Amino acid sequence: MTSQTFRPPTADQIRRAPKVLLHDHLDGGLRPGTIIDLAREVGYTSLPEQESDKLGLWFREAADSGSLERYLETFAHTCAVMQTRDALVRVAAECAEDLAEDGVVYAEVRYAPEQHLEAGLTLVEVVEAVNAGFREGERRARENGHRIRVGALLTAMRHAARALEIAELANSYRDSGVVGFDIAGAEAGFPPTRHLDAFEYLKRENNHFTIHAGEAFGLPSIWQALQWCGADRLGHGVRIIDDIDVAEDGAVTLGRLAAYVRDKRVPLELCPSSNLQTGAAPSIAEHPIGLLRKLHFRATVNTDNRLMSGTSMSREFELLVDAFDYALDDMQWFTVNAMKSAFIPFDERLAMINDVIKPGYAELKSEWLFKQTAVTS
Repeated sequence: MTSQTFRPPTADQIRRAPKVLLHDHLDGGLRPGTIIDLAREVGYTSLPEQESDKLGLWFREAADSGSLERYLETFAHTCAVMQTRDALVRVAAECAEDLAEDGVVYAEVRYAPEQHLEAGLTLVEVVEAVNAGFREGERRARENGHRIRVGALLTAMRHAARALEIAELANSYRDSGVVGFDIAGAEAGFPPTRHLDAFEYLKRENNHFTIHAGEAFGLPSIWQALQWCGADRLGHGVRIIDDIDVAEDGAVTLGRLAAYVRDKRVPLELCPSSNLQTGAAPSIAEHPIGLLRKLHFRATVNTDNRLMSGTSMSREFELLVDAFDYALDDMQWFTVNAMKSAFIPFDERLAMINDVIKPGYAELKSEWLFKQTAVTS
């Protein structure tokens, strides 16, 4: 018998495999039942459905528009029920629990503090509530036999004018659960260069930031995020494929920007299911991640918004395994890429790779050796 390293993993193996998540929105990952509970508590009466299963289905169908702008409209409902400290603690704790249950060992979860002030909370109170929730979720996960570490990314909305304020907030909490900064929202008409003061500040403070770019707007968004703003990572970055030419004979030519992104090992926070919903890719089989993996870009796999996409890290990998015949080695490659690109200190990233991720995949890849013994026993 030969090694089964290159055979597609089972759904159970995918779930048990250690996974790393860099691009996940807190307000895009609520449990439908939690939304209903919180809406009842705060008197929010605009939910389109009152039953958990139906509400979850509504979010997925509403997000399947092919438009980033319409996709973003679904967040009005989740943000509406995330305006109190108790609500933020609950949502953050459940987020950590759900990710840990799915085999995620490290996650960076982002949210925009400015979107949670309608009931009187301050920006500082929002950050401290979410941090408390993540710590509670990590504790509950340990009690259930799972280990996860969650860092927060503070997001500024690109159509607003609070980026510098949020960047300063992220910097003040950099040793207290916040690992970096981000800008998000509709790309068209709101280039990242509008927030140069925030990015210049973070660079002076030697802090980390990622930028949503190359999801809906294309190469100019990516170029500005990197060459004007100095982003450490690209949130999505899927449109880098527009600078890659594939000839009929299969020969591949990289444009100057694509070559720069690959040569500089710029991490791409790719979100396959979400990209289908917003029109950035026509299908999983045609998603640029397949080519980007072959060309050895620093590609990572992410969920973006688990509620809106009805997804999880395990589901994302299941889709990729089905579309590209990926094996556990491919999953490990994506996972190590993500851990290398995380916004925590180098020694901690290295320990996660060597002490958690590689041993976890080694155990999964060796299971075939003991299969026959288990059957005969």
